[in-house]
Amino acid sequence: MLEIAIGIILGCCALGAGAAMIAGIGPGIGEGNAVAKACEAIGRQPESKGDVTTTMLMGCAIAETTGLYALVIAILLIFVAPGLFVDILISTI
Repeated sequence: MLEIAIGIILGCCALGAGAAMIAGIGPGIGEGNAVAKACEAIGRQPESKGDVTTTMLMGCAIAETTGLYALVIAILLIFVAPGLFVDILISTI
């Protein structure tokens, strides 16, 4: 019975890590759109290149933090959470 519970814990942690990594799709799409619009803006007004580039880089850095947070959560779910949950399970027996 204990082995089944441990298997469920490991499986749920793996599923949670996979679901967390879905959040990595958003920053990629958002940053691609930001760069595309920045290129269009620079093409229309080349004299505003510095301002557009600075703003674009700041926006991309902020958008990238979402993907990094998702990566940290996924790593925690894979390497840390199973041990904690198994320890809790064993201590309740």
